[in-house]
Amino acid sequence: MAKYWDNGGFFEQPSASSLKKNSQSTVKKEKAKGKVLDPIVVSGRQIVKSWWGKAWSDNLEQYADFESRLERGKRYVRTGTVVDLKINHGRILARVQGRRKTPYKTEIRISPLSEERCQKIIQNCGRRVENLEELVDGNFPDDLKELFLGKDGLFPAPREISFSCSCPDWALMCKHVAAVLYGVGVRLDEDPLLFFELRGIDAGRFIDVTLQSKVEQMLSHVDCRSERIIQDRKIEELFGMQL
Repeated sequence: MAKYWDNGGFFEQPSASSLKKNSQSTVKKEKAKGKVLDPIVVSGRQIVKSWWGKAWSDNLEQYADFESRLERGKRYVRTGTVVDLKINHGRILARVQGRRKTPYKTEIRISPLSEERCQKIIQNCGRRVENLEELVDGNFPDDLKELFLGKDGLFPAPREISFSCSCPDWALMCKHVAAVLYGVGVRLDEDPLLFFELRGIDAGRFIDVTLQSKVEQMLSHVDCRSERIIQDRKIEELFGMQL
């Protein structure tokens, strides 16, 4: 007797060769139609290489909510199944190749960083990031990196990430969504400023306000006499001279 949950192996994982074949076919067809795709290409053993790409992936992997599905996403992104991925303000649109000829449509939304949270991060930054180039290159102290990655930092928590996919997988996070999330890390390797666009932050203004905040903090203490300043009387006593 046939059973409802017996799918006859329909959801058996497709081989890497069949996924690659389908992906190449999709790219070829779209190109023939005059459509430009922006695929994710992983070169080498590591999926991500820059500080921003690694930080994005590390942030995802620390959440138990995502743990069971991320590993399959790695396999898919390495196979070249993410045939198109575009990042806009708070939104990621992608097409991921699967078993069928037509790729699945995936959408991921990232909640923008609140003004209050952004301001708190800026206040804690001080002058540890001097310019935009340092920020993009990830050249800042380790304690600031922890600030970005920690609770209520720059990187999104699971509650700030929502997603959907046109595939038939009923799981909360399908492998196609997981592949796209890793694909975002690859894209951040190429252009770290996309992270700030994704989170709704103007990177240039972020730096400007950070430095301005530090200057204001310094000026607020300009009239406060430091205990480290030696008074005239003490100088006279120390050096036996009259001022």
